Amino acid sequence: MIPRPVDHRASESRVEDQPGGIPAPRPIVPILPGEAIVRPPLDNTPNDAPDSEVPSRIPHLGHAILFLAITAALLLLSQFFLGLYHAPAKATAAQATQALNTVPPRLLLAAEAFTYITTLVISWFLFPLLWRKPFTTGLQTNAPAAARNALRLVPIGITVSFVVQAVSSLITMPKSIPMDDFFRNPTDVWLITAFGTLLAPLFEETLFRGFLLPGFAIAYDWLSLPRIPAAREQWNSTNTLTTPALIFSAVLTSILFALLHGEQTAFTWPVLLLLFCVSLLLTAVRIRLRSVLASTLVHASYNFAVFLTAFIATGGYRHLERLTR
Repeated sequence: MIPRPVDHRASESRVEDQPGGIPAPRPIVPILPGEAIVRPPLDNTPNDAPDSEVPSRIPHLGHAILFLAITAALLLLSQFFLGLYHAPAKATAAQATQALNTVPPRLLLAAEAFTYITTLVISWFLFPLLWRKPFTTGLQTNAPAAARNALRLVPIGITVSFVVQAVSSLITMPKSIPMDDFFRNPTDVWLITAFGTLLAPLFEETLFRGFLLPGFAIAYDWLSLPRIPAAREQWNSTNTLTTPALIFSAVLTSILFALLHGEQTAFTWPVLLLLFCVSLLLTAVRIRLRSVLASTLVHASYNFAVFLTAFIATGGYRHLERLTR
């Protein structure tokens, strides 16, 4: 791929040593869509702020915690009302919680979908007020990069999915796992297929690759910053993330990503290790293309291949007993 021409007058800078041995930062040139795949993946967000403003490092860990808090509050609220709906009249809070065990899987899925969609809608309006820039810009969704590379990203997701499924078939799984409850009848399976292919990848990539990845990396760089004035001045003049910070964050977020799916797989550790590796791949795509939507496209393609395999194996979801043999 041939990169677009760059105005070298904007990118050339002289690096001089400041007191304390910290090199003077170079101006960060906004990333053009055609350059996203060829430039080193070290910038958090394009520094398009005026010279008089301090470049922002977003989303930081505080933003990620706020996003998680909104999600947790909505999920607890939706599940509580589901429990009340299925509990006896005048049920206590404990009885409502117990009643969740009898809620049909499709309603649990609806509550989770409500949580994801509502969280994203709230975030769309809330975070621009904190960031002073659009949600898609602050999160670095970079739709042009995802669209431009779609014909490569979709096959990557599908291929990795088939490889993981092939390896998983060699792993001894428990006779029953929580995910089996969603594969009891065709209606529930179609709902989980739509949810897992469309909404879940978007939300999970927004959380892990959109908020947590830069959040942990920014925290890492801040904690490792020398406590000298020159270092603080450099920190305030750029929004660059270091390679060690990105590696640390990639590993940590991938561990959390695997653990998120732990209950679904009854914490079968070989499967969680495979999911950890899948998360590292998604992180590499997000960093290389500077696009959360690019990793979302790979994630959605990966999940699509999983459900496609199940669809074929069960004769179009007509023989679901084959999945639990």
